[in-house]
This record gives sequence, C-alpha cells and structure tokens, in this order.
Amino acid sequence: MLTVLVDYDSGNLHSARKAFERMAKETDAGAILVSSRPEDVLRADRIVLPGDGAFPACRRGLRSFDGLEDALLEAVGPHARPFLGICVGMQMLASVGREYEEVPGFDLIGGAIERIAPDDPNLKIPHMGWNDLVLDGRHAVTDGVETGDHAYFVHSYQMVMDDPADRLAHVDYGGDVTAIVARGNVVGTQFHPEKSQRTGLRLIGNFLNWSP
Repeated sequence: MLTVLVDYDSGNLHSARKAFERMAKETDAGAILVSSRPEDVLRADRIVLPGDGAFPACRRGLRSFDGLEDALLEAVGPHARPFLGICVGMQMLASVGREYEEVPGFDLIGGAIERIAPDDPNLKIPHMGWNDLVLDGRHAVTDGVETGDHAYFVHSYQMVMDDPADRLAHVDYGGDVTAIVARGNVVGTQFHPEKSQRTGLRLIGNFLNWSP
C-alpha cells in the first residue's frame, strides 16, 4: 500500500510527512512517499495534495510540473483512488477560485472559493488558530471525530458549497466556514490535520485505511 504526498513546492510537507508516517505505522497502512513524479502519483493507492498560499499560485505551481496535474486527475477520476486535499489542496477541488483573480479549480466538488466575510468586524482575516468543528454529516474519515473537537486553521478564503450535502463539517467564525468536504473518493480539509493534534491524527489514520 502506497500513499503519495504530492510535492509541487506549495505545501507544508515536512510536518505532513511526519504525521502521515506516524499514522501509517500505527495503523499498518503501508509506505508514505513525497513525490512530484507523475508516475508515482499514478501508481499510488492513496493521494494527498497539501497546499499553502494563494489559490492562483498553487494552481500555477501544480501545472509547472510537467504531467503532474494530469496524472493526479487521472488517478482521482478514472482510477478512483482515495484523495485528500489539505487547505488550498482542498480548495482546488472546487469549480472556481476567486482569490485575487478567477481561476478554474478541478471541479470535483461543486463550489466556489470566496473570501471569508465574518459578520463581526472584530474578527480578523486570515482566520488563524484553533477552532471547534461542527459536524454536518458522518463519513468514514471522521470516525471518532466529534462536534467540539479542535482543528488548526490558517486561511482567508473558504469553499462555498453548491450542494450542502458535500460538506461534512464547518466552524463558526462570524458565520459558517467550511471545514471538511467530501464526495465519492475525494475528501478535503480546510484545516491542517498535521497540525491539529489528536483530531488531525485521527482523521489521517482514518483516511489511510479508507476504502470508498
């Protein structure tokens, strides 16, 4: 069993690798590989796409690696491999991103990436730090995760869903802010599970043993 963390110079790969290696060892989930090679993505049993920074820069960064985006979409689409997007890696699942400019997403989960607009002017953007999850639905990757569990966020934009059924969890930050999304073999977290201690490690372990 092989899980590939996609390296396209836009993710917190050091922390993510350590967290995934720890949970792979604890759950006997096989090997973890950090790679930017399309052939590694195509042979992976599971794929993780981290993402830090702005949506347009992450999209350009992924496309700058020859064949990498095509391999990812083939693995996730026709091959139906389990996929986890983290932070901007989750946002790229959407139909379109509207951070600074309008940029197409993967369109794997219907929605748009829009700036967070809290109704309390005292709440700062970016939304940074710990917040309490509110579960909107149940899923194998959230097994053992409950409403009130803490997760660590760093972002100014969020996914506004076309279909609320695709949202597994949100947080309150002057209004609902999407935290976890899922459709078919695709899951995404707006927060950083690798930095979210018990909650994040539980979700990573669940993903590593998930069979959609």
